[in-house]
Amino acid sequence: MGATRTESDSLGAREVPAEAYYGIQTLRAVENFPVSGLTASHHLRRAYALVKLACARTNVALGVLDARRGRAIEQAAEELAGGRFADQFVVDVFQAGAGTSYHMNVNEVLANRALEILGEPRGNYESVSPNDHVNRGQSTNDTFPTAAQVATLFAFAELVPAVRVLSESLRKKGREFAELPKAGRTHLKDAMPVTLGAEFHGYATALEHLLELLPPIERGLAEVPLGGSAVGSGINSSPGYRTRSVAELARLSALPITVARDPFETMQSRWALGAASGWLRSLAQELVRIANDLRLLSSGPATGFDEIHLPEIQPGSSIMPGKVNPSAAECLDQVAFHVIGADLATSLAVQAGQLEINVMMPLATFEVLFSAKLLTNYLPVFAHTCVDGIVPNAPALERYLLESTALATILTPRFGYPKVAELIHESARTGTPVRTLLVERGLLSAVEVEQVLGKAALLALTKPVA
Repeated sequence: MGATRTESDSLGAREVPAEAYYGIQTLRAVENFPVSGLTASHHLRRAYALVKLACARTNVALGVLDARRGRAIEQAAEELAGGRFADQFVVDVFQAGAGTSYHMNVNEVLANRALEILGEPRGNYESVSPNDHVNRGQSTNDTFPTAAQVATLFAFAELVPAVRVLSESLRKKGREFAELPKAGRTHLKDAMPVTLGAEFHGYATALEHLLELLPPIERGLAEVPLGGSAVGSGINSSPGYRTRSVAELARLSALPITVARDPFETMQSRWALGAASGWLRSLAQELVRIANDLRLLSSGPATGFDEIHLPEIQPGSSIMPGKVNPSAAECLDQVAFHVIGADLATSLAVQAGQLEINVMMPLATFEVLFSAKLLTNYLPVFAHTCVDGIVPNAPALERYLLESTALATILTPRFGYPKVAELIHESARTGTPVRTLLVERGLLSAVEVEQVLGKAALLALTKPVA
């Protein structure tokens, strides 16, 4: 170890790296929880910086924090919110309950930077204390969930445009393929015709519906427990602190942050994070369905559907020359599987609260923010590397369409269910197309078969009936 400084807390003294902005409690957390090597999201750092900035300004305005210290803490918080000191946040995402370790990491970095601004040595906490000054009127219990919810709102503000990129790509393909009739399938068996465009429009609509479900969840996230201190009562804070600090946080974040309607409920319950995670899970489930449909529709070429061709973005085998896999869709599946698994972890964390606090907040916060990051990063990539380059295999679409025995369903009003079922079974048994059987049995002329089961007639059937 290089140069150090000595810091003390209620458990004793320790040597902290002299150049570090973090302090003794962060050091203990790093030693106690060497779990994953993962550190918290930049959204959480920014959100916590804005929380601390709002609280410092409020405490100065209320006269419970002197202007000299207050200005230094404010500058430090502004710098943190702007992206500085990322390397100083070294606490693992798996840590002690409630997020106290991470919270003290924030407090110590801000205190030591404030000391530096004031021309004093790091670790001189009598002058600027992580607890008494940076954390004035606050607790982990109210600041960590507030920062977590604000960070989630920041993350969703990035994720929503990413979802829209994919939705718009799918919608564009829906328009491009609107006049391409194809065999429909239910239970993976032949069914009535649809268009390839209708399938892609359906994918886009599913994502748009999910986006419509998000605003109520965001309103829940915007209702924060800041000012509740340890249990919701606001102990050790000054009159007016809760309202003013929340209003300042709303201004700084440019988010519709509001004071909790029930300060005790919002300390006890982390339902808003659970709802955010549930929404991510629903999104992931739809993405799996879409990705797997694209994999199925592009399967083959000789032994699968081969109805569409996905862009060839990389070789698919180390042993089979020329093999190209649906790699982008496979990646999307894996991303979505992770999000679905993360939701289970979040659900367990959200229900694990007792009485006045949920101590599993760090896990729920990490899972929600990490899931949102994965989706934000990959959905636009998937849209550009996969969806935008999809082309139809028109001969395969037409062949399956015209050979589908399910088309005989169109004849049911004319010949009745039993007769049509008989034709379908005979076709399956003999391999003779239903179209041919109709002519051979004298049920329809060749011209009538074309009028009823021709490509133009089938395209007309794909239009929804009002």
